[in-house]
Amino acid sequence: MAIGASVGRNGINELADVLVVQHLLNDWLATLRQPLVPTKGICGPMTIETIEAFQARVLGNTAPDGRIDPDGRTWNALTARNFTPAPAPASTPSPAPAGTSGLSGTAWWRANQARFPNSAAVADLVPAFRDKVAAFVTALKDAGAKVEVSATRRNRTRAQLMHFCWRVAKGDIAPRDVPAIAGCDIQWDHGDLAKSKQGAQEMVGLFGIVHRPSLTSLHIEGRAIDMTITWTGTIQVKDKTGRPRAVAAPRSGDANRDLHAIGATYGVIKLVSDAPHWSDNGH
Repeated sequence: MAIGASVGRNGINELADVLVVQHLLNDWLATLRQPLVPTKGICGPMTIETIEAFQARVLGNTAPDGRIDPDGRTWNALTARNFTPAPAPASTPSPAPAGTSGLSGTAWWRANQARFPNSAAVADLVPAFRDKVAAFVTALKDAGAKVEVSATRRNRTRAQLMHFCWRVAKGDIAPRDVPAIAGCDIQWDHGDLAKSKQGAQEMVGLFGIVHRPSLTSLHIEGRAIDMTITWTGTIQVKDKTGRPRAVAAPRSGDANRDLHAIGATYGVIKLVSDAPHWSDNGH
Protein backbone atom coordinates (compact mmCIF):
# COMPACT_ATOMS: atom_id res chain seq x y z
CA MET A 1 0.00 0.00 0.00
CA ALA A 2 1.34 3.42 -0.93
CA ILE A 3 0.37 6.92 -1.96
CA GLY A 4 1.94 8.73 -4.86
CA ALA A 5 1.73 12.28 -3.52
CA SER A 6 0.86 14.29 -0.42
CA VAL A 7 -2.62 14.28 1.12
CA GLY A 8 -4.09 16.90 3.42
CA ARG A 9 -3.61 20.62 3.93
CA ASN A 10 -1.76 22.10 0.92
CA GLY A 11 -1.28 18.60 -0.47
CA ILE A 12 -1.64 17.32 -4.04
CA ASN A 13 -4.74 15.35 -2.98
CA GLU A 14 -5.11 12.93 -5.86
CA LEU A 15 -8.41 11.07 -5.54
CA ALA A 16 -6.82 7.60 -5.24
CA ASP A 17 -4.35 8.81 -2.61
CA VAL A 18 -7.07 10.53 -0.58
CA LEU A 19 -9.17 7.37 -0.60
CA VAL A 20 -6.27 5.33 0.74
CA VAL A 21 -5.63 7.84 3.53
CA GLN A 22 -9.32 8.09 4.43
CA HIS A 23 -9.59 4.31 4.82
CA LEU A 24 -6.46 4.23 7.00
CA LEU A 25 -7.75 7.09 9.14
CA ASN A 26 -11.02 5.24 9.57
CA ASP A 27 -9.11 2.22 10.88
CA TRP A 28 -7.79 4.50 13.62
CA LEU A 29 -11.14 6.18 14.26
CA ALA A 30 -12.77 2.78 14.64
CA THR A 31 -10.43 1.95 17.54
CA LEU A 32 -11.65 5.14 19.25
CA ARG A 33 -15.30 4.47 18.37
CA GLN A 34 -15.37 7.90 16.73
CA PRO A 35 -17.46 8.84 13.66
CA LEU A 36 -15.70 7.83 10.45
CA VAL A 37 -14.52 10.12 7.67
CA PRO A 38 -16.63 9.81 4.48
CA THR A 39 -14.58 7.84 1.95
CA LYS A 40 -15.27 9.86 -1.18
CA GLY A 41 -11.73 10.75 -2.20
CA ILE A 42 -12.29 14.42 -1.41
CA CYS A 43 -9.88 15.97 1.08
CA GLY A 44 -12.22 18.30 2.94
CA PRO A 45 -12.06 19.88 6.42
CA MET A 46 -13.12 16.65 8.18
CA THR A 47 -10.25 14.68 6.64
CA ILE A 48 -7.71 17.39 7.46
CA GLU A 49 -8.97 17.71 11.05
CA THR A 50 -8.66 13.95 11.46
CA ILE A 51 -5.08 13.99 10.14
CA GLU A 52 -4.28 16.74 12.65
CA ALA A 53 -5.91 14.77 15.46
CA PHE A 54 -3.87 11.68 14.53
CA GLN A 55 -0.67 13.68 14.45
CA ALA A 56 -1.43 15.24 17.82
CA ARG A 57 -2.63 12.13 19.65
CA VAL A 58 -0.51 9.38 18.12
CA LEU A 59 2.65 11.24 17.09
CA GLY A 60 2.58 13.81 19.88
CA ASN A 61 2.87 16.76 17.49
CA THR A 62 2.18 20.02 19.28
CA ALA A 63 1.65 21.84 15.97
CA PRO A 64 0.18 19.25 13.54
CA ASP A 65 0.25 20.36 9.91
CA GLY A 66 -2.66 18.22 8.69
CA ARG A 67 -0.63 16.74 5.85
CA ILE A 68 0.55 13.23 5.03
CA ASP A 69 3.56 12.77 2.75
CA PRO A 70 4.65 9.51 1.10
CA ASP A 71 7.01 7.68 3.46
CA GLY A 72 6.66 10.51 5.98
CA ARG A 73 6.29 10.01 9.74
CA THR A 74 2.49 10.26 9.69
CA TRP A 75 2.19 7.87 6.76
CA ASN A 76 4.48 5.31 8.39
CA ALA A 77 2.51 5.41 11.65
CA LEU A 78 -0.80 5.01 9.82
CA THR A 79 0.34 2.08 7.69
CA ALA A 80 2.06 0.39 10.64
CA ARG A 81 -1.23 0.65 12.59
CA ASN A 82 0.83 2.23 15.36
CA PHE A 83 -2.09 3.81 17.18
CA THR A 84 -0.60 3.96 20.68
CA PRO A 85 -0.75 7.58 21.92
CA ALA A 86 2.63 9.27 22.18
CA PRO A 87 3.83 9.77 25.76
CA ALA A 88 3.62 13.27 27.14
CA PRO A 89 6.98 15.05 27.24
CA ALA A 90 8.71 14.75 30.59
CA SER A 91 8.60 17.91 32.63
CA THR A 92 8.87 19.09 36.17
CA PRO A 93 5.58 20.71 37.09
CA SER A 94 5.86 23.97 38.93
CA PRO A 95 3.49 24.84 41.77
CA ALA A 96 0.21 26.31 40.57
CA PRO A 97 -0.26 29.98 41.45
CA ALA A 98 -2.86 30.73 44.07
CA GLY A 99 -6.37 30.74 42.67
CA THR A 100 -5.54 28.72 39.54
CA SER A 101 -6.88 25.31 40.64
CA GLY A 102 -9.88 25.72 38.36
CA LEU A 103 -7.85 26.40 35.22
CA SER A 104 -8.63 24.18 32.25
CA GLY A 105 -6.05 21.62 31.28
CA THR A 106 -4.69 18.22 32.22
CA ALA A 107 -4.85 18.73 35.99
CA TRP A 108 -8.47 19.92 35.86
CA TRP A 109 -9.50 17.03 33.61
CA ARG A 110 -7.90 14.41 35.82
CA ALA A 111 -9.45 15.87 38.95
CA ASN A 112 -12.95 16.53 37.64
CA GLN A 113 -14.00 14.74 34.45
CA ALA A 114 -15.08 11.58 36.28
CA ARG A 115 -17.85 13.63 37.93
CA PHE A 116 -19.59 13.83 34.54
CA PRO A 117 -19.68 10.26 33.18
CA ASN A 118 -21.42 9.11 30.05
CA SER A 119 -23.50 5.95 30.05
CA ALA A 120 -23.44 2.81 27.94
CA ALA A 121 -26.55 1.37 29.60
CA VAL A 122 -29.69 0.91 27.49
CA ALA A 123 -31.71 1.55 30.66
CA ASP A 124 -30.51 5.17 30.68
CA LEU A 125 -32.21 6.01 27.38
CA VAL A 126 -35.54 7.84 27.44
CA PRO A 127 -38.32 5.27 28.04
CA ALA A 128 -39.93 5.37 24.59
CA PHE A 129 -36.61 4.79 22.77
CA ARG A 130 -35.24 2.49 25.48
CA ASP A 131 -38.03 -0.03 24.92
CA LYS A 132 -37.53 0.03 21.15
CA VAL A 133 -33.78 -0.51 21.49
CA ALA A 134 -34.24 -3.31 24.02
CA ALA A 135 -36.61 -5.16 21.69
CA PHE A 136 -34.28 -4.73 18.69
CA VAL A 137 -31.21 -5.85 20.63
CA THR A 138 -33.09 -8.89 21.92
CA ALA A 139 -34.03 -9.84 18.36
CA LEU A 140 -30.41 -9.45 17.27
CA LYS A 141 -29.04 -11.61 20.07
CA ASP A 142 -31.75 -14.23 19.59
CA ALA A 143 -30.61 -14.49 15.97
CA GLY A 144 -26.98 -15.03 17.03
CA ALA A 145 -25.59 -11.54 16.44
CA LYS A 146 -23.01 -10.01 18.75
CA VAL A 147 -24.00 -6.55 20.04
CA GLU A 148 -21.51 -4.26 21.81
CA VAL A 149 -22.94 -0.99 23.13
CA SER A 150 -20.35 1.77 23.49
CA ALA A 151 -22.55 4.78 24.31
CA THR A 152 -26.13 5.67 25.16
CA ARG A 153 -26.85 8.70 27.35
CA ARG A 154 -24.25 11.48 27.11
CA ASN A 155 -23.76 13.63 30.18
CA ARG A 156 -24.85 17.17 29.27
CA THR A 157 -22.04 18.80 31.28
CA ARG A 158 -19.46 16.51 29.69
CA ALA A 159 -20.81 17.39 26.26
CA GLN A 160 -20.41 21.11 27.04
CA LEU A 161 -16.86 20.60 28.30
CA MET A 162 -15.95 18.69 25.14
CA HIS A 163 -17.61 21.26 22.88
CA PHE A 164 -15.95 24.29 24.42
CA CYS A 165 -12.48 22.82 24.93
CA TRP A 166 -12.50 22.03 21.19
CA ARG A 167 -13.63 25.56 20.28
CA VAL A 168 -11.13 27.28 22.56
CA ALA A 169 -8.29 25.08 21.31
CA LYS A 170 -9.18 25.82 17.69
CA GLY A 171 -9.53 29.57 18.33
CA ASP A 172 -13.21 29.46 17.44
CA ILE A 173 -14.23 31.24 20.64
CA ALA A 174 -12.36 33.53 23.02
CA PRO A 175 -11.79 31.85 26.41
CA ARG A 176 -13.49 34.74 28.21
CA ASP A 177 -16.61 34.28 26.06
CA VAL A 178 -17.27 30.66 27.00
CA PRO A 179 -20.57 30.59 28.89
CA ALA A 180 -20.65 29.28 32.44
CA ILE A 181 -21.48 25.59 32.77
CA ALA A 182 -23.92 24.97 35.58
CA GLY A 183 -22.42 22.92 38.40
CA CYS A 184 -18.97 22.91 36.81
CA ASP A 185 -16.22 25.19 38.12
CA ILE A 186 -13.73 25.58 35.29
CA GLN A 187 -11.77 28.61 34.18
CA TRP A 188 -11.00 28.69 30.46
CA ASP A 189 -9.17 32.04 30.49
CA HIS A 190 -5.62 31.64 31.78
CA GLY A 191 -4.89 35.33 31.30
CA ASP A 192 -2.81 34.47 28.24
CA LEU A 193 -4.37 33.28 24.97
CA ALA A 194 -1.62 30.78 24.15
CA LYS A 195 -1.87 29.20 27.61
CA SER A 196 -5.67 29.16 27.40
CA LYS A 197 -5.54 27.34 24.06
CA GLN A 198 -2.91 24.93 25.36
CA GLY A 199 -5.06 24.05 28.38
CA ALA A 200 -8.05 23.46 26.14
CA GLN A 201 -5.99 21.37 23.71
CA GLU A 202 -4.80 19.17 26.56
CA MET A 203 -8.44 18.41 27.33
CA VAL A 204 -9.20 17.75 23.66
CA GLY A 205 -6.49 15.08 23.70
CA LEU A 206 -7.61 13.55 26.99
CA PHE A 207 -11.23 13.38 25.86
CA GLY A 208 -10.05 11.74 22.64
CA ILE A 209 -11.91 14.23 20.46
CA VAL A 210 -11.39 14.05 16.70
CA HIS A 211 -14.30 16.12 15.38
CA ARG A 212 -16.09 19.12 16.86
CA PRO A 213 -18.52 17.81 19.53
CA SER A 214 -22.14 18.81 19.23
CA LEU A 215 -24.26 20.50 21.89
CA THR A 216 -27.44 19.18 20.32
CA SER A 217 -26.59 15.48 20.03
CA LEU A 218 -29.46 13.06 20.49
CA HIS A 219 -27.16 11.21 22.88
CA ILE A 220 -27.60 14.08 25.33
CA GLU A 221 -31.36 13.62 25.18
CA GLY A 222 -31.13 9.85 25.54
CA ARG A 223 -32.48 9.28 22.05
CA ALA A 224 -29.42 7.66 20.43
CA ILE A 225 -27.20 4.65 20.90
CA ASP A 226 -23.78 3.68 19.54
CA MET A 227 -23.45 -0.06 19.07
CA THR A 228 -21.32 -2.41 17.02
CA ILE A 229 -23.22 -5.36 15.56
CA THR A 230 -21.49 -8.37 13.97
CA TRP A 231 -22.40 -11.94 13.03
CA THR A 232 -21.25 -14.89 10.99
CA GLY A 233 -22.95 -16.55 8.06
CA THR A 234 -26.58 -15.71 7.40
CA ILE A 235 -28.81 -15.05 10.37
CA GLN A 236 -32.58 -14.73 10.68
CA VAL A 237 -33.54 -11.57 12.58
CA LYS A 238 -37.18 -11.05 13.52
CA ASP A 239 -38.65 -7.66 12.67
CA LYS A 240 -41.14 -5.82 14.87
CA THR A 241 -44.00 -8.00 13.60
CA GLY A 242 -42.10 -11.17 14.47
CA ARG A 243 -41.35 -12.11 10.86
CA PRO A 244 -37.82 -13.56 10.39
CA ARG A 245 -35.71 -11.78 7.79
CA ALA A 246 -32.46 -13.11 6.34
CA VAL A 247 -29.39 -10.96 7.01
CA ALA A 248 -26.13 -11.94 5.32
CA ALA A 249 -23.19 -9.85 4.05
CA PRO A 250 -21.89 -7.31 4.75
CA ARG A 251 -21.73 -8.74 8.27
CA SER A 252 -21.55 -5.44 10.09
CA GLY A 253 -24.36 -3.30 11.49
CA ASP A 254 -22.87 -0.11 10.10
CA ALA A 255 -23.18 -1.18 6.47
CA ASN A 256 -25.91 -3.80 6.13
CA ARG A 257 -29.00 -2.17 4.66
CA ASP A 258 -31.16 -5.24 5.33
CA LEU A 259 -30.40 -4.91 9.03
CA HIS A 260 -31.08 -1.17 8.90
CA ALA A 261 -34.52 -1.91 7.50
CA ILE A 262 -35.23 -4.35 10.34
CA GLY A 263 -34.10 -1.79 12.92
CA ALA A 264 -36.46 0.75 11.38
CA THR A 265 -39.45 -1.52 12.07
CA TYR A 266 -38.62 -1.16 15.78
CA GLY A 267 -38.12 2.60 15.51
CA VAL A 268 -34.33 2.29 15.80
CA ILE A 269 -33.00 4.16 12.77
CA LYS A 270 -29.45 3.91 11.39
CA LEU A 271 -27.36 7.00 10.61
CA VAL A 272 -25.28 5.56 7.76
CA SER A 273 -22.61 8.27 7.91
CA ASP A 274 -21.75 7.41 11.55
CA ALA A 275 -20.66 3.77 11.85
CA PRO A 276 -22.06 2.80 15.27
CA HIS A 277 -24.86 5.39 15.57
CA TRP A 278 -28.60 4.57 15.72
CA SER A 279 -31.35 6.88 16.96
CA ASP A 280 -35.08 7.44 17.07
CA ASN A 281 -35.05 9.63 13.94
CA GLY A 282 -31.91 8.69 12.01
CA HIS A 283 -29.90 11.76 13.06
